[in-house]
Amino acid sequence: MQYPVEEFFHYLQIERGLSDNTLQAYKRDLSNYYQFVREQQQRTDWHQVTRHDIMQFLYQLNDQGKSSATIARMLSTLRLFHQFLIREYQLKDDPSLHIETPKANRKLPKVLSPNDVDKLLNIPAADKFSIRNKAMLETLYATGLRVTELISLTMNDLHLTMGFVRCFGKGSKERIVPLGDVARDALELYIQSARPELMKQKQTEAVFVNHHGNPISRQGFWKIIKAIAAEQGIEKELSPHTLRHSFATHLLENGADLRSVQEMLGHADISTTQIYTHVSKSRLKDIYKAHHPRA
Repeated sequence: MQYPVEEFFHYLQIERGLSDNTLQAYKRDLSNYYQFVREQQQRTDWHQVTRHDIMQFLYQLNDQGKSSATIARMLSTLRLFHQFLIREYQLKDDPSLHIETPKANRKLPKVLSPNDVDKLLNIPAADKFSIRNKAMLETLYATGLRVTELISLTMNDLHLTMGFVRCFGKGSKERIVPLGDVARDALELYIQSARPELMKQKQTEAVFVNHHGNPISRQGFWKIIKAIAAEQGIEKELSPHTLRHSFATHLLENGADLRSVQEMLGHADISTTQIYTHVSKSRLKDIYKAHHPRA
């Protein structure tokens, strides 16, 4: 049973082009499932697995307190795996068919107010590190890139004269995102003054580098943004994607159409982007309650 699992991971990596983070999530999900059907259901071959086995596995996840979103993601993984077995190993039946996906209670993403964004971005460009940090944050808010996309940018991805950046999102899908004047100016200052100092004779195409001259890591970026938020007196809890969420919400609040925001965010499905319309409505309700005399 192990060999088809390894082949499935190879298929995801090579043919689907999934990122390392996404691939690791699939591996965790499928390893749990594989262990369950082997040890608890006593299956020795994938053709023995039944719909009942899958339901028992999902019930176990529910008993463990897993969220509906986690269970829905797990079921999606199992469906993809069993379809792979049918296609590659000629299994006749898909036991994951006709299992209803639990409805996920989607949490609204946390966003910053425009004032808090100003606080976060208006850091003085005092040295090479603050110049770099300002360029990173301005770029993130101007483009809505994922943090992984931001730190993966290369010098060839920047087209500052034209006013856009190129990035590669989930599944290595390329997209072009406009870049505002403020972010462009911050990037030009960083590239001309701070980046050469940080590089220390090292050769890398990465746009953003750390004090060793190496590409900055996701963890490194996360430490930077938390430190800046604390220095600027921003009390709201941040996540690595707070500026991405704020980017999308502020665009929609100021009249941008949903399809354009979807394209800039790199969402495959517009339903993913629609969550930001709910954020906008939620904030409107808060404003109404705070200021209407009869609210």
